[in-house]
Amino acid sequence: MALLEAKPASSTTSVFKTGNLSIKCISVEPSNTTSPPKALLIVTPTIAGTYPILLFLHGTLLSNRSYTMLLEHISSHGFIIVAPQLYGIIPPSGHEEIKSVAAVRDWLSTDLQSLLPENVQANLLQLALAGHSRGGKTAFNLAVLDHSNATTAIRFSALIGIDPVAGPKKGSQIAPAILTYVPQSFELGIPVMVLGTDLGQRKKYAVLPPCAPEGVSHEEFFSECKPPCCHFVTKDYGHMDMLDDFSFDNIGASIGSLVCEGGKRPRGDMRRCVGGIVVAFLRAYLENNIRDLKTILDEPDISPVKLDPIKFIEA
Repeated sequence: MALLEAKPASSTTSVFKTGNLSIKCISVEPSNTTSPPKALLIVTPTIAGTYPILLFLHGTLLSNRSYTMLLEHISSHGFIIVAPQLYGIIPPSGHEEIKSVAAVRDWLSTDLQSLLPENVQANLLQLALAGHSRGGKTAFNLAVLDHSNATTAIRFSALIGIDPVAGPKKGSQIAPAILTYVPQSFELGIPVMVLGTDLGQRKKYAVLPPCAPEGVSHEEFFSECKPPCCHFVTKDYGHMDMLDDFSFDNIGASIGSLVCEGGKRPRGDMRRCVGGIVVAFLRAYLENNIRDLKTILDEPDISPVKLDPIKFIEA
């Protein structure tokens, strides 16, 4: 796919601002009549239309609600987001986590539509998978499994890792291991974006490891991706800085931020940056509209957060 030659870029893009669509958040418990495999947070436009779907996976110690403001930003640009609560404080085995995500993915085809606002249609042919931290690692695991399984009924069309983390350190990955340390070794068959943070690899306290250690985080994930793939790194922001602001109702995000090195500026700019880049990538590879992604690649200074480095490898 000759992405950069498809259309001319614009000198501006609105993806870093809240979109024009009104949205709503819907909480669904497993006891609901639709019986989802896990509790869900669904963020959806309310305006009539047919929209792509993003399945979003949270990180360790975090709630799906810790990402509400980020997911609302993305949804306001025309995407239905399904964010399962995969576990509580103690994560399951990596294998069980992957099975849970696969079950939620399969559930989308049978029951998601019944939960959406009237005249809002979910397009299962435009389905992307994204995850943050350990959720990013799980997203890559499932995408690799899907690529090798020809019988999978619902297939992902794009993959996003937001500061993905494969384990506590190089040589100690969460099972099943995902990183091979061989460049372009991932067998995915779909476009990939990896978004990293430069502060994520720094320790906040001497006695604790960094939250996104070098060797098991964004740089290595991107190295193992085949084109088309892109890599954005946010300067002066950390591993948890795309989450909602501190509050007593958001304990997971608050605890995570206490142990992870973070930026000194308000999180709003980071959320707008991450949300805007995700929207641009999804438009490029789900909707064949590359204008916003090309604009960011060509003019990174339009981002509310400094991006360095930026890499894009065309197919």
